[in-house]
Amino acid sequence: MQEYETLAAIDLGSNSFHMQVGRVEGEQLFYLDSIKEPVRLASGLTAAKRLDAASQRRALNCLARIGERLQGMPPGAVRAVGTSALRVAKNSAAFLAKAQDALGFEIEIVAGREEARLIYLGVAHSLPLTQTPRLVIDIGGGSTECIIGVGYEARERESLRMGCVVFSKQFFPHGEVTQAAMDTADTAARVEIQYVASQFRRSSTATAWQEAVGSSGTARALGEICRLNGHSDGAITLHGLRWLRDRLIKAGQVDLLQLPGIKPDRRPVIAGGLAIMLALFEELGIVSMDIAQGAMREGILWDLLGRVHDSDMRDVTVSQFQRRYHIDGKQALRVAELTKHLADFLQPQPDEDALRALAWAALLHEIGISIAHSGFHKHGAYILENADMPGFSRRDQIRLATLVRASRGGLSKLTIIRTDPNWPLILCLRLAVLFNNSRNDLALPELRLECRNGACEIILSADWLEANPLTQAALKEEVKAWIDFGPSTGLTTMRAE
Repeated sequence: MQEYETLAAIDLGSNSFHMQVGRVEGEQLFYLDSIKEPVRLASGLTAAKRLDAASQRRALNCLARIGERLQGMPPGAVRAVGTSALRVAKNSAAFLAKAQDALGFEIEIVAGREEARLIYLGVAHSLPLTQTPRLVIDIGGGSTECIIGVGYEARERESLRMGCVVFSKQFFPHGEVTQAAMDTADTAARVEIQYVASQFRRSSTATAWQEAVGSSGTARALGEICRLNGHSDGAITLHGLRWLRDRLIKAGQVDLLQLPGIKPDRRPVIAGGLAIMLALFEELGIVSMDIAQGAMREGILWDLLGRVHDSDMRDVTVSQFQRRYHIDGKQALRVAELTKHLADFLQPQPDEDALRALAWAALLHEIGISIAHSGFHKHGAYILENADMPGFSRRDQIRLATLVRASRGGLSKLTIIRTDPNWPLILCLRLAVLFNNSRNDLALPELRLECRNGACEIILSADWLEANPLTQAALKEEVKAWIDFGPSTGLTTMRAE
């Protein structure tokens, strides 16, 4: 794994876009440059859940400026992550294509629980290390993450579909604040939070938290308002939140409320953020909440540092899934070793990300057996596409699911097009599974692939084939399956020497 002197993280939040650059010194990160812009992507979501032109324009302009700052950085040193608004938007795929062109780097969308893990990682690295459980709350523009963790590990993670931009737009349009609107927002927030509260009550770790910590813009703004108006030394307090709610209702309009600590960029979303935070305090029994300097962008950096130092959370997740789904580890390793050998013959050579995906797919290709032996590759694909997999983006999971779904069975039923870049990986995985059908450690023959323009020939010993007629028959069927699917794709011939 290549190491880098500098890493960069981009958090495409539903309210603001953030960039953080860090210098790598051994196992430590020292933060350098940062950029923050209030793009308010979630405010551009129409009733049909599509990003409007104005929000896209703001986002693309911001990403172009960030991309200019990151010019010359290698792709492996930069990670850009999209969150709630991009998870929800029905036109996010089309927007992402333009966004990646503007930024100059790939952008991945993460699930809510993965967002929560990254937030906790950033917060934990900004606070003294302790083995006492902490509750971390992050109110974003489109979602709210609630995490309980110990040390650097997030033990309980939940993502709620409510955020300061969404709530402000829904309950306080044009900045109007009434008692009825605040009561309606409070009820909506409490309904969402009740699920988290019940989940946390069932966890011994969750019920033992001793400290509540707030992360990101809403928490920082509320803490500053509490401090400047004499309600705390910088923490968010229940008394301070109730006082601010009453002041907002009395003013009737956010723009009419003149208080120290309310900054212009936070004013349009302060009412929604307040309603959510107050409901969290009251439902979870929080009296006071400290403010952390770390947030998701720092968590992305620390996660990226782990990847380039061979401490990848995705490897941990794969190992956990092997145990959870009772995968035969020896068989998985046999298949993984052969896929690696076969991939060495591919032309052009797959990139590092593709090879890692292939290795993970080999280690997890039998994950579906825990559901049913019949069609287990289909069950496995479903698990990998839909499970909560810490460290993996949605794109990562879809790629894994694609490989496992294609690891056996007919090719004609697959929805992948013939030009899909996953085909070489699928070929290696299918052959590795085929040659290890006996599920033992018997020596395999010397075999190699010769690939030209997407078509591959498998070459192996004639004597071995004669001694293993079942495998020979299976290989002939495999060649036929690929030829029927597309004569210039995959395994097109077999040669005995």
